[in-house]
Amino acid sequence: MNAALTCAVFLLALFPALALAGTHEVWRFRVLLDGRAIGSHVYTVDANDGRRDVHSTARFDVKFLSFDAYTYVHDAHEQWKGGCLTAIDSRTDDDGTHLAVHGVQSAGLFDVVTPDGNASLAGCVMSFAYWDPAILRAAKLLNAQTGEYVEVGVESLGEDSIQVRGHAISARRYVLRAPAYRIDLWYSADGDWVQLESVTTGGRTLRYLIQ
Repeated sequence: MNAALTCAVFLLALFPALALAGTHEVWRFRVLLDGRAIGSHVYTVDANDGRRDVHSTARFDVKFLSFDAYTYVHDAHEQWKGGCLTAIDSRTDDDGTHLAVHGVQSAGLFDVVTPDGNASLAGCVMSFAYWDPAILRAAKLLNAQTGEYVEVGVESLGEDSIQVRGHAISARRYVLRAPAYRIDLWYSADGDWVQLESVTTGGRTLRYLIQ
C-alpha cells in the first residue's frame, strides 16, 4: 500500500464522516408565462448523512405596457431526514397577499402553522419537492406556499424529446394532479428534474426551463 493510500485509510478511520461526503445540488429555472420570460426559481439542496437542507427562491415580475401587472416573491427553507420533512419555513408575497408557513416534526407528527390555522399531520410528510422523484409515489403533498396538505395523483405519460440547455434529450413525462391544478413534470434518464409546465387559473401557461 502506497503512502498516500495509507494516509487516506488512516484519516477515514479517525474521521468516519469523511467517508460520507455531502452533496450540493442546484436547480436553476428560467420561468416563462405564455412563452415570455417573467423571472426565475432556484432550488438548492445540500445533503449529508441522510439529511437534506433545501432552499427555494422564486421571483416573478409580469409587466403590461412597461408597468408591473403582477409580482410574486417566494422564499422557503425545508429540512428533510430519511426522505421526510422535519421542518419548513416559508414566506410568500403573492402580488400583495402575504402568506407564511411554519412546520416542524414533533412527537411523531408534523405540526403546521399558517395564518388560517394549524394542523398536525401523521406519517411521512413531503412537500411539492419536484427535485426528488420520490414525490411521484406520494398520495398527499404539502403546499409550501399555503400549508395545505392536498391529495395528489400521478400518471406517467411516457417519453418525450425536449430541449435542455440547447440540446435534445429523451425525458420521462409525468402529470401530477391535485384538486385545483395539474402540473406536468419532465425528468431525464438519470432522474434529474429538467422541466415543469402548468396552466394558471387565468388559463395562461407557466413553464420552467432548466438553465
